[in-house]
Amino acid sequence: MKRYWIGFAAVISISFVVLGWVGVRIYQQAPPIAEQVVTTDGVVIVPAGDISTGQTIWQAMGGMEVGSVWGHGSYVAPDWTADWLHRELVFILNDWSRSEFGASYDELTREQQAQLQARLESVIRKNTYDAETGTITIDPVRARAFESNLAHYADVFMNGRPEYAIHKNSIKDPEKLRQFAAFIFWSSWAASTNRPDDDITYTSNWPHEPLIGNRPTGEAVVWTGVSIIVLLAGIGGMAWFYASRKEEPLLGDVPASDPLMNSASTPSQLATLKYFWTVLGLLLLQMAMGIIVAHYGVEGDGFYGIPISDYLPYSVARTWHTQIGIFWIATAWLAAGLFIGPAVSGVEPKFQRLGVNVLFGALLVVVLGSMAGEWLSIMHYLPDNMLFFFGHSGYEYIDLGKFFQIALLIGLILWFVLMFRAIRPALQRKDEQKPILTLFLISSGAIASFYGAALMVGKHTNLAVAEYWRWWVVHLWVEGFFEVFATVVIAFLFARLKLLSLKTAGEATVLSATIFLSGGIIGTLHHLYFSGTPTVVLALGSVFSALEVVPLVFVGYEAWENIKLSRAKEWVRNYQWPIYFFVAVAFWNLVGAGLFGFMINPPVALYYMQGLNTTPVHAHAALFGVYGMLGIGLLLFCLRAMNPTLNWNNSTIQFSFWSMNIGLMAMVTLSLLPVGLMQTWASVEYGYWYARSAEFLQTDVMITLRWMRAFGDTIFAAGIVALVLFVGQITFRGMKK
Repeated sequence: MKRYWIGFAAVISISFVVLGWVGVRIYQQAPPIAEQVVTTDGVVIVPAGDISTGQTIWQAMGGMEVGSVWGHGSYVAPDWTADWLHRELVFILNDWSRSEFGASYDELTREQQAQLQARLESVIRKNTYDAETGTITIDPVRARAFESNLAHYADVFMNGRPEYAIHKNSIKDPEKLRQFAAFIFWSSWAASTNRPDDDITYTSNWPHEPLIGNRPTGEAVVWTGVSIIVLLAGIGGMAWFYASRKEEPLLGDVPASDPLMNSASTPSQLATLKYFWTVLGLLLLQMAMGIIVAHYGVEGDGFYGIPISDYLPYSVARTWHTQIGIFWIATAWLAAGLFIGPAVSGVEPKFQRLGVNVLFGALLVVVLGSMAGEWLSIMHYLPDNMLFFFGHSGYEYIDLGKFFQIALLIGLILWFVLMFRAIRPALQRKDEQKPILTLFLISSGAIASFYGAALMVGKHTNLAVAEYWRWWVVHLWVEGFFEVFATVVIAFLFARLKLLSLKTAGEATVLSATIFLSGGIIGTLHHLYFSGTPTVVLALGSVFSALEVVPLVFVGYEAWENIKLSRAKEWVRNYQWPIYFFVAVAFWNLVGAGLFGFMINPPVALYYMQGLNTTPVHAHAALFGVYGMLGIGLLLFCLRAMNPTLNWNNSTIQFSFWSMNIGLMAMVTLSLLPVGLMQTWASVEYGYWYARSAEFLQTDVMITLRWMRAFGDTIFAAGIVALVLFVGQITFRGMKK
């Protein structure tokens, strides 16, 4: 164990040193936010401060939940960076063409087009930012293009655009609209302007835009190849490791009866029941929001003819859909931790039940308060000085206003305190369960503290820097330390049932956490290839994100071991369905996180796929398939432990299990994946702007593929409803008993 702990500590320390060093480079080399934009003849196009102000307007209206910027955000509306850039380029080409040849650009000969395109590339990619004055200087033709784009965006956001699922008066004030346009112009400028003394843009030539020679860089191609080699080498190494391990019998001296049969739940454990019911309520609400969001893709201003966009715009529905997903999964995990704590030590700390109830009230305030604030922000009911603190942050997955982010962090710290109080007596015994409990406490502390990265994003934080910290939350918090927590919890639950020895479970969890985090921490950078970051991000992110996939290739071992555990003794069949949900976690880890994740992770792949429907393929399969299934498995395990003698109606939970898994697979493979692959073709063939345009997404084929979601979604929804009915049934029967 000492060697395992040294390896674990070394991986954590080295990885965060590297991640911190890269963060410093991102701060130093982020695209500069200009004070103003002026033309060569002295006309001010963007006054001082308008770009930063425009960023706050973008945030308040939903930010990444209304289209995307630099490829990050929602998928119905365009990517505003690519959209603005393409419209600007087309305007300039037509302006020059008419003045010099008396015809539109499309009517010119290829030689004439090539002449104008070469000039365009030279003008657009030239960096005219003056660091001393904070001024970007542009040609007058770009000023005219700015006004043309502004007129188009005024029509979109003031009058609404159903094909973008943008409701009327998304931005009502013309001055605010111009400031919003200034921010989008800046994001486009960074994506098309070369870095000082370099021949690639601030976003490493993203998005793909043939008109100005935006194409994958040499670094993207090279590191894609390296990442594949690293993946294959890692798989080979893991195969060698598994083959060289001394085989130990999985099942030890399994007891003849359930060790939990005569256990009694403590008051604090019983108090977690309301958490689990909250999980189910939020799951139903997330499902409803998901149905609405999916339908907005085919009917952008209503729901089967009902004009709900007036009261529940797409930006609100999608905000709630993504945010509630995090909320219910986190609540399930937190409740499981609170339930397990007293079971570990056999001690109910004084006032533990009070702490559990106080934490529940705090979570309700955060969930309901943040949802209300987001709706008020998007609907223009909050004053400007309250938007940042109580409205919408604009950043996907950390959409909460800053006040609610702080409140959530405080709640997570309270949860960790409650966990520590419950586990401390067991740690003091220094027996064979100490290793697994130590890692349990470390992962709990990381879950409690790493959400604090969201607080590093301020009101006017440079978008490149904001993305760096946002992915600390999304990747390190959700995908990193939640993964470690999951590994520890599952191992401990099996050990609690005496299906595994605590010593074996402790060694396995420390080793698994070390292997996963060796790629997982630095692998965070694979989200940041084209987010205004230096090329070192691309190199490190591609290599270490490939290492993330390596252990997932072998999760079949984990799944089969769990299945064997479920068949160990007749009494273990009482835990069959919680265990089967753990098996589903292993399956979706391979498919959702592994296959669909690596499909978009290599730099060249992500260059063309970022922000297309290939992203929600990975997101749905990994977030719900892995973390959602685990949350449900933990919920069922705790409910079984609360009442071990209660007979379950297995037919209901069996239907729920298979419906959710089959429905999720159908949703992904029949709709999201085909749409994403067709978008990828369009992105490669014509440019990223076209893959995200209404002209492409509203074709008959794409509409049909979107409607195909209804098949999988219906099966999936039936499974969720069955789960709620099942839990209601066993809870009611348990209370009567």
